[in-house]
Amino acid sequence: MARSMRDIKRQIKSVQNTRQITKAMEMVAASKLRKAQEKAIAARPYAEKLKEVVSSIAAGTEGVQHPMLVSRPVKKTGYLIVTSDRGLAGGYNANILRKVTMLIAERHKSKDEYALFVIGRKGRDFLRRREYPIVQEVTELSDAPKFADIKSIANSAVQQFVDGTYDELYVCYNQFVNAITQIPTVDRLLPMEGVGNHDHHEATANYEYEPSPEGVLEVLLPKYAETLIYSAILDGKASELGAKMTAMGSATKNASKMIGELTLTYNRARQAAITQEITEIVAGANAQS
Repeated sequence: MARSMRDIKRQIKSVQNTRQITKAMEMVAASKLRKAQEKAIAARPYAEKLKEVVSSIAAGTEGVQHPMLVSRPVKKTGYLIVTSDRGLAGGYNANILRKVTMLIAERHKSKDEYALFVIGRKGRDFLRRREYPIVQEVTELSDAPKFADIKSIANSAVQQFVDGTYDELYVCYNQFVNAITQIPTVDRLLPMEGVGNHDHHEATANYEYEPSPEGVLEVLLPKYAETLIYSAILDGKASELGAKMTAMGSATKNASKMIGELTLTYNRARQAAITQEITEIVAGANAQS
């Protein structure tokens, strides 16, 4: 009985140590989440303004054509997938990877029909083990990624569409709603068919472009697409930290519950040992008398 009590006490201590770790990780994730959320929200007005400028040029100028605005027969599709470098984030990685793999299985019969750009070690390892065709990868992003950190993969994904390597580009990420809710999202980034369409009849000013509207679009459209990719990555990072905070909060609660149950078991075992000792003492006293 004494050995059993020692084992229970040792287990209680172990769970208490685990609870301290998960609680600390929850607090760290909560602190980083606020900054990541602010950064994700701050990036949206720039993307919206850039879209407004691009739409104005595309809609206000007759005969402007650009490969990024025109649909073509789809022979090959590109997917840019945003995951994390580390685990302990609940279903954050599993949810988006499940959605992407199911989409690929439904839409493609051969690996020659698609190519993957992967951000995050978890996604890269998962897809590499299953022999998916990964064209480019980026790992070890900080919790506050800068555009320079992902410029290479974003530029490559956009440029390969422009060059005709593939005919569609989808960005796959977890859309941040709040710390508890992250929605696995697959958005078609390219081609941007609706960018130049205006249903309203607002008065718009006429501008002269130097060197030409086509030249301005040539510069702005890739930047706009790269900005949308960066915005999705910021959203994904906020989702990752929210998922980590929620997962570590649940782990802390579960540890507290386990400690309570183990403490109750320990007290019962201790009470049984005391009762056994009293019984033995009384039996010994009766035998002497």
